Parts: sequence; structure tokens; C-alpha cells
Amino acid sequence: MLLAATLAALPLLSAQAGTLGDLARSVQSGETRAEGLFGKIEVPGGSLSALPKWRRVLDTMQIWGGRLSNCVGPAGICEPSYLESFREGVERARGLPPYEQLKVITAHFNRWPYKLDPDNFQTSDYWATPFEFLARSGDCEDYSIVKFYALKELGFRNEDMRIVVLFDRIRGLAHAVLAVKLNGDEFILDNQANVVMSHKRYKHYDPQYSVNETTRWVHIGELQ
Repeated sequence: MLLAATLAALPLLSAQAGTLGDLARSVQSGETRAEGLFGKIEVPGGSLSALPKWRRVLDTMQIWGGRLSNCVGPAGICEPSYLESFREGVERARGLPPYEQLKVITAHFNRWPYKLDPDNFQTSDYWATPFEFLARSGDCEDYSIVKFYALKELGFRNEDMRIVVLFDRIRGLAHAVLAVKLNGDEFILDNQANVVMSHKRYKHYDPQYSVNETTRWVHIGELQ
């Protein structure tokens, strides 16, 4: 996953900044957010078509996403039946203050067992739709994706959320989390723990790139 993250990020960095000198000038001019996620510089832009695994999820949700809304809506039509577990999580969180909703959604979907892509989908790196995750479980980015769509059903906006592909320096592994903007901060929903904390509390996560339904960002180290 880390290699895919790095390769996907490079075209965006090239298109937006060109060189680190160009990036530095864009930060100074205010064009780029110098205080980004996990304290890194982040540059928005670029086409989502450069991320085909995420693009497949988006295209599938354009066709089938209404089934989630039907399931959690007044009619409660959950087809296939495994969508009942999605409805259960959303209903547990409904009506709670937003931060409490983040905690409930995190804890609910973290109950699914972690499964590696080669065992689960017979490929090295697969991004599962919420339907696939609910039926078969998944790995780190799949937890983030199902939480993203559960929070959308609770009224969270696309522009306030993003799936973040990063490197965990403690474990020496690629990882993914969901970041959600709330009350002037950005909170992290992680499948490794049910606690929901500000991104500022994480010192061992190096973001590579992040995406939502409309935008992607590349993240690089702090300016020296």
C-alpha cells in the first residue's frame, strides 16, 4: 500500500508545486496549507482518476449508495440483509453530539475482524465498498471507507472528511485512517483503537495522501 501511496502522490506534487522551492513559495503566498494534517504540508488538487481503487468505490456508490440510505431511513429496507449491521451502527449514533457520534461509529465498525487483502480479495491491495466490507470485512482503508459513508448518513459533509493513507513509523507499516473536521480540529478514526483523538496527538503517523469524494491531497514533510 505504501508504494501505491507514494506513486499516486508524485503526479499531484509535480502538478501543484513542481519543486520544493515552488512549494515553499506557494506556502509563503498562502496558496498551500502549511499547517496540514499531522503537522505536515498538504497540497490539494489533481484528478481522482489517478486513484483507480478509490474511483471504483465511488462509481459503485453512485449506483448502489441509495441502498444504505434506504436501510437507515424510515422505511428501514436493508437489502441485502447484512446491511442491518450498518443500520445498527448509524442508529446507535443518531441524535448524539457529533463527537460522540465519531466514537460510536468507530467502536461499532472496529468490531469487524481485520482481514488482509490477499486472503480476503486475492489481490495485494483492494479498496472495498461498504457492501463488501459489511459482507466480508477488510483491512485499514476499508474500515475508513465504511465509517466515511456511515457518517455521511448521519449528516457529516464530504468536505469535512477524508481517508488518509499514511506510514506508521512505530510499526513500520503502511496504514489508513479516517480524518473528520469538527469544532476547528481534525479527529482521527482508527481501526487500531476505539479512542478518537485530534490528529495533533499522533506523532508517529506520516501521511502520504488523502481523499474524499471530490478532492485529493498530497502530504509531505515540514518546511525546514
